[in-house]
Amino acid sequence: MSTSPRLERSYHLTFVGDWGQANFHRICSWLCEEFCRRTGDKSRVAIWSIRHGGIEAVDLVQQGEADLCIVTPAMLLPQALTGTGIFQGHAAPNLRALAVLPQNDRMILALDPKLGIRSFEELRQKRPALRIAASRDDGTNFIGHVGRLVMAAHGIDEATLASWGGSYRVGTKPQESLALMLEGQVDAVLQEAIMTPQWHELVESGRAVPLPAEPQAMASLREQHGIGSDVLPAGYWTPLAQPLPAVDFSDFVILVRDDLREEVAHLLTWCLVETRAAIERQYKHLPPHRSPLSYPLLPERMARPPIELHPGARRYYVESGVLAASA
Repeated sequence: MSTSPRLERSYHLTFVGDWGQANFHRICSWLCEEFCRRTGDKSRVAIWSIRHGGIEAVDLVQQGEADLCIVTPAMLLPQALTGTGIFQGHAAPNLRALAVLPQNDRMILALDPKLGIRSFEELRQKRPALRIAASRDDGTNFIGHVGRLVMAAHGIDEATLASWGGSYRVGTKPQESLALMLEGQVDAVLQEAIMTPQWHELVESGRAVPLPAEPQAMASLREQHGIGSDVLPAGYWTPLAQPLPAVDFSDFVILVRDDLREEVAHLLTWCLVETRAAIERQYKHLPPHRSPLSYPLLPERMARPPIELHPGARRYYVESGVLAASA
């Protein structure tokens, strides 16, 4: 750990986390403590919860009402700068990043095995009246937005699903969808957060069969929406005998505005990198591939977000030798 910096001034900051009991709040709490320890005695940090699907956190930072937020998946953030995709009407050209925190995640559609369907091709042929548990696609929810794009890329948009007699059962959080599938209230679940115990229970018990994403659909998602793909390794769940092609839903990005004071952004970034062992310890009871935060956090990866770094963050990475001055 490099020599701990200190700012004599006191600061009042506002961070935006998650709904209140998930990983973003945990990360905000860690960062809050480490920052306040190194600033004036009257420093205070408030951590706000979100009510909807996450886009409100970006809005609050862009509008200057909050100082920092966390967003996933990382791949959507370039669209925020230009106001495209889910960010249409929510352009945030002033967003800058402090760091990327790794999270190895996928977006997957899994079906009740009673349907006898093992692929999207079979799904399109059989056209069952599916009840799919998913996050709502309401213009605020990144999970619901990506999920509907995944389905449409496989030739099953909402109109098509409805023509089969199918429908979505929607909530906000992944746990809500997974609970519906576990309780047998739906025939399918379309969700991320694959490292959670609910996903493990569903697949390991044989109550849900994940469908492999199709190459043509993944190519279309990348070309049209900048949404990437990755393979879930064979054996990730015991019934998974072959690698599972899937849509990527990875990585947390720490975001601020471009006009955040440089010394504040510099110290926040120092805390993120130099005290990362403190947050890693909170997840080490889980194997790295089962953890909501994929440790170890590597500074070289943290320094390469999908959007431009804040100048204070860049200064830290250059001073610490993580980035070259010309990078």
